[in-house]
Amino acid sequence: MSWIHTTAAEQAAALAAGEVTSVELTQAHLDQIAATNGELNSFLHVDADGALAQAAASDARRAAGAPLHELDGVPIAIKDVLATEGLPTTAGSKILEGWIPPYDGTVTAKIKAAGLPILGKTNMDEFAMGSANENSAYGPVKNPWDHTRIPGGSGGGSAAAVSAFQAPLAIGSDTGGSIRQPGAMTGTVGVKPTYGSVSRYGVIALANSLDQLGPVTRTVLDSALLQELIGGHDPLDSTSVATAVTGLADAARQGAAGDLAGVRIGIVKELQGDAWSAPVVERFDESIEILKGLGAEVVEVSLPSFVHAMAAYYLILPAECSSNLAKFDAMRYGLRVTPEGDPSAEDVMKASRDAGFGNEVKRRILIGTYALSSGYYDAYYGQAQKIRTLIIEDFKKAFEQVDVLVSPTAPTTAWALGEKADDPLANYLQDLATIPANLAGVPGISIPSGVSSADGLPTGIQFLAPVLEDARLYRVGAALEAALTKQWGAAIAAPAYAKEA
Repeated sequence: MSWIHTTAAEQAAALAAGEVTSVELTQAHLDQIAATNGELNSFLHVDADGALAQAAASDARRAAGAPLHELDGVPIAIKDVLATEGLPTTAGSKILEGWIPPYDGTVTAKIKAAGLPILGKTNMDEFAMGSANENSAYGPVKNPWDHTRIPGGSGGGSAAAVSAFQAPLAIGSDTGGSIRQPGAMTGTVGVKPTYGSVSRYGVIALANSLDQLGPVTRTVLDSALLQELIGGHDPLDSTSVATAVTGLADAARQGAAGDLAGVRIGIVKELQGDAWSAPVVERFDESIEILKGLGAEVVEVSLPSFVHAMAAYYLILPAECSSNLAKFDAMRYGLRVTPEGDPSAEDVMKASRDAGFGNEVKRRILIGTYALSSGYYDAYYGQAQKIRTLIIEDFKKAFEQVDVLVSPTAPTTAWALGEKADDPLANYLQDLATIPANLAGVPGISIPSGVSSADGLPTGIQFLAPVLEDARLYRVGAALEAALTKQWGAAIAAPAYAKEA
C-alpha cells in the first residue's frame, strides 16, 4: 500500500503495530516531495538527511518500547515562519534569505520532543502577508487540485503539501485566516486555536495580537492530535494562556459517531449575501442540512460589528506589522545592500529594506506607519481597536445563544494564478469570514464541504467557538466530516495526487 495516502492517526497506529517503520514513512513522503515539489513549490527547504535521522531514532525508541508520543515517527512539515535550529527560516522574504536560527521555537521544540521527523519548511506569502501565496520572494505555490490556481495564503505551502500527500501533518500560522482559507482552497482541514493556547515563541511576527500557530491536516482527528501536542502554556510567550485546551481528540472521536443532539449552531447573518459565490453557498447549504440531520439545532445569529471587521483588521495588522518589521535594518542580520560611494547607516537601511521587502510588505508598512503617526493614531488605529472591542462583545452575546457559529470559510474557490495579483483589495476580501476570529481570539476550524459544481475545486465550511472551547470545533467538525465522507464514499482529494501510481 501507499502509506502517504493514509492519515496521521492511521500512520501512528501502523507504527505502534509494527506494520511500518518511521524511516519507511519518512522516505515515502520525501519521495513524494522529490517527485512533485518542482511543480508545486510547496517546500522552500527539504531536510531529507535530518528527517531520516530523526525517523531512525524514532524506530530505535519503538524497538526499545519507549516511544515519546502517540505521533512519534509520523513526519511533519513546518511553515517557514517558525524558527527551526539549523534549518533556513526566511518567512518567505528575501530580507531573511540564508538566515539559520540558532534556536528552536517552542512548537518546533515540542515537535522534536515528541519524535516527529521534520521534512522541511514550507513556502508562504512574505511575512505571512497575502491570501494567495503569490507574495513569496521564492515564487508562488500551485494548488494541487489545479496547477493554474492559487492554493490560498499566506500558508499555501503547508496546505498544498498536505493536500498533495507530501506530508500527513503541517504547522501553519493564522493571522487573519492563513490556515483556514488555504484549507478551503485545497480541500484540507485547517485550525486556528484559541489565541495564546499555542506558543508564539520563535514565530517571526506579523501582528503579535493576531498571529496564532495551528494544525494543517487532512482529517479533523489528525488536527486534534497535533493541536494537543503543540498546545499548552509557555513561560517564554507573554501572551500564552495558563489554561490548557484539552480533550480535543476525544471530542473528535465523539463527533465522528454522528450525534449532535443538543448542539445549537448559529449561522452568521453578516457572512451571507452577494459576496459569496453560488457554488460555495450550494455546498454550505448542503452541509447545514446534514448538521440538522445529525440532530443539531440551527438558527441564524446576528453579529452586527462584523461588517466593520475588515476595515478594523487592515488598520490593526499594518500598524503592528510596521512596528515588528522595523527590526530588519541590515545592521544585525539578514540582507545588507551597501550603496556605492560613502553611504551612511541610514542609506544602507534604506537600500536593504527596498531590495529585501516585496511590494505587499512595503504597502502594509506604509499603511501601518501612517495609522500610527501623530495626529492620526486616534482617528485610525484607536477607532479600529474600538471596533475590535465591539466584535469581541458580539461574539460573547452570540455564544450565549449558540454553541458554535458557522459560515463558509471563503467567498469563492481558488482563482487563477495572477488573476488578483494587482488588486490588493480583491485579495483582502477573501478573508471576510476568517478575520473576526483573529480580532477576538476565538478558535476556528475549516473543513472541506465538497467540490464546486462550477469548477470542480474544493470548498470549505468554517466553525467558530468561544475562547478555550476548541473541543466544540472538533466535535462538530468531525461529525460533519464523517457524514460527508460517507456521502462521498471517500474523503475528497486532489485527483492528480490521490490516485495510486
